[in-house]
Amino acid sequence: MKKQFYVTTPIYYVNDVPHIGHAYTTIAADTIARYKAASGHEVYFLTGTDEHGRKIEQTAQTGGETPIELADRVVVKFQDLWKVLGISNTDFIRTTESRHHEAVSEIWRLVEKNGDIYLDEYEGWYDVRNEAFITETQVEEIMKLPEKNRPRLEKIKEESYFFRLSEYQEPLLRHYSEHPEFIKPDYRRNEVVSFVEGGLRDLSVSRTNFSWGIPVPDSEGHVVYVWFDALTNYLTSLGFPRKTGDFEAFWPADIHLVGKDILRFHAVYWPAFLMSAGLPLPKTVFAHGWWTVEGEKMSKSLGNVVDPYQVVEEFGSEIFRYFLLREIPFGQDGDYSRKSLVSRVNGELVNGLGNLVSRSLGMIERYLGGVVPEPAELSESEEKIGDFYRETAQQVRSDLEELAFNRALSRIWEFIALVNRYVDNTAPWKLAKQEEQRERLKVVLWTLAESIRVISLLIYPFLPETARKMREKIGLPTEVDAEDTDWGGTKPRTAIKKGENLFSRITDKDE
Repeated sequence: MKKQFYVTTPIYYVNDVPHIGHAYTTIAADTIARYKAASGHEVYFLTGTDEHGRKIEQTAQTGGETPIELADRVVVKFQDLWKVLGISNTDFIRTTESRHHEAVSEIWRLVEKNGDIYLDEYEGWYDVRNEAFITETQVEEIMKLPEKNRPRLEKIKEESYFFRLSEYQEPLLRHYSEHPEFIKPDYRRNEVVSFVEGGLRDLSVSRTNFSWGIPVPDSEGHVVYVWFDALTNYLTSLGFPRKTGDFEAFWPADIHLVGKDILRFHAVYWPAFLMSAGLPLPKTVFAHGWWTVEGEKMSKSLGNVVDPYQVVEEFGSEIFRYFLLREIPFGQDGDYSRKSLVSRVNGELVNGLGNLVSRSLGMIERYLGGVVPEPAELSESEEKIGDFYRETAQQVRSDLEELAFNRALSRIWEFIALVNRYVDNTAPWKLAKQEEQRERLKVVLWTLAESIRVISLLIYPFLPETARKMREKIGLPTEVDAEDTDWGGTKPRTAIKKGENLFSRITDKDE
């Protein structure tokens, strides 16, 4: 029986169109989902959209449409982008769906039944952008920001239901201590622990100052707080409140991928809600960093927001995926630079992988009629490549378990560089001129075909379309076989087809 694996992205707010941050998280989730599936797991991969809240209501009003019209219009942009980027999600959840309404109502009742929800009055500052009440200290910090960078604040006084978050300070700290893997990277866990140790106040979990949301059960005029609503999506998709089928198989989630700006909601509020409802906690919440653009913070006013559609249209989805995962350690902040992207494409994809595949298959076509040869005895240099591959594959698996995408790709390209050096050192074009070296030529060209095969296995989670093209070129089924990962699997007498190059060099005036 297969092991189950459940990975999620945050659900993205439909107040704006998709940007590089949305693409980054989703590509990362897709990579780990593909790796797990190729490793023999049954994978459930969830993404979706968060469509409730005051901000949506106000944006819709400003644009002269209803909130659901706004949501229906914007959600398509996310769904289409995931198709363009080759995202392999199992489900796409929308918080406006009836199944989600049912799940939120049920978890509310469970928490209320546990005595953790009570009615009181709230007065304070409300951050409209983040849909959250904030402290006076936070207000003071915000007022120090340049006016153009300040979030919109409103002073609100209203009746509200509260969640007894203060009761969960010690249970949360105990969970962090007993499960250090719950929050990653480590420095993010330290931030959360410090925040919780500083004391938790009860949390307002309903609103009466807008109507676009899920009604609080049995309480007219109250709408469920957007984060209580949104976080429940991870349960909704699995069929909650029914605890059979996918819920039984996949909950608790193995990993929630989130941006660092929403870590607190996932690492403090969400586990507290689940504890109160008597439900298991997710195993890991991993917070990644933000992207700047050419050293500048992304903003509409600067006109430097990276549109994933435009990048894909110019460079292709595989190049976009590669750059985002290769450029920085996952978890840290990174800078999107066209010059860096072009450099990586030309240096690593074109000169590295593309050149290896092109010249290797070209020589098999030229010298052996396009058929993989039967190799004679392998020499020490071929055994060295096999050993290096096995070591690389093991390290890449370990890196992927840690979500160290850029480190894994660095190791794969070290192997590609090794094979390119092998081509230079063995010089098949010279062997082909000497009849007495015919058997040696076969060994070398078989080794190159086998190297291409195993590289397709290594890169598949990151560059699925490129891996499929490589496998087609060497006469293999396009789907990766989880059982056929050891060195030595290339079968002689397989017909290959060089075809077009995998990547084209980018000529850029800024290069």
